[in-house]
Amino acid sequence: MASSPNRLPSLDGLRAVSIALVIFSHLLGTKGFPMGERSMGAAGDIGYLGVRVFFVISGYLITSLLIHEHARTGTISLTGFYVRRIFRIFPAFYAFILAMAIADLLGAVDLHARDVIHAITYTTNYHHDQRSWELGHIWSLSIEEQFYLIWPALFLLAGRRHVGKVAIALVVLSPVIRAAAWFATYDDDILMEWYPCVMDAIAFGSVLAAYRPQLDASAAYQRFLRGWMFWGVPVIVLIANAPIEHGFQYVLNISVMNAGIAVMVDRFTRVDEGPVFRLLNHRALAFVGVLSYSLYLWQEPFLNHNAHTSFTAWPINLGLAIVCAVASYYLVEQPFLRLRDAWSAKRRAARGATTPP
Repeated sequence: MASSPNRLPSLDGLRAVSIALVIFSHLLGTKGFPMGERSMGAAGDIGYLGVRVFFVISGYLITSLLIHEHARTGTISLTGFYVRRIFRIFPAFYAFILAMAIADLLGAVDLHARDVIHAITYTTNYHHDQRSWELGHIWSLSIEEQFYLIWPALFLLAGRRHVGKVAIALVVLSPVIRAAAWFATYDDDILMEWYPCVMDAIAFGSVLAAYRPQLDASAAYQRFLRGWMFWGVPVIVLIANAPIEHGFQYVLNISVMNAGIAVMVDRFTRVDEGPVFRLLNHRALAFVGVLSYSLYLWQEPFLNHNAHTSFTAWPINLGLAIVCAVASYYLVEQPFLRLRDAWSAKRRAARGATTPP
């Protein structure tokens, strides 16, 4: 187990699997791709499953970081949290939005009314009408940003002792809101993208982080996690991801998927043995996970099944997405991450200088 909570084993590998599911889902139906159907049939929407894994990981990682900071300092710094998130998220994101806006002016893409304003304000998950493909995937990043905005403040208000209870309350509340939204609107877009209807994916990750000491102490849970019965969990997740005939089924299916994904995240970050663990921690797969944020940003314009240009045709489309993601990672993400680290070091030094001996 890594000593730093942001370098937990297997997390980068799990991110790689998540982005692979999204990319494969979006490749379906693109020009020249061997598999021409947009649907995976009985497997359901594997791209949305990949996004859901990202959500659970985010809740788990962010809550683990907050717990680590609270244990070290006795509190959490909202300023420090938000500044670190700005350095991590904003540069690559707004560089991508700027690139899409320029591409729209040049006629290379066709953005719709209000696409950009919803994207830059992280409200795309509430913008469903006439949304362009190129910026449509920003809905999931909007969910994450809304989580970043709300959760640290809730953590601070609840305190370390009660934050797990708050996360459990969100896990329980979200399917209730989904059910109410379904009966009120019968709108699948609301069920799949509005933050109150989706927040339990992130909350399940937060529950996992908050109650990890108790899970460590449970012999029965540890036997399950390391035993053959655990392998029923991925099967249950895949079954829950199968296509549904009625929107109300989504209320229960999503809760089952979120719980199963959280258990899988726990297993693969805790049990450091077996072929799956070794695969998830392979250097190549971990590097794909490191690139996953930029890959997620840049895959959408090129993996467009509605376009029929050479840039959106297989395998050029995938190659261009990877090239842009690598450029974004090294030219945008990395310089700002170095600035973030320098800012954090300077801040720690200043706190140390003002601490009495």
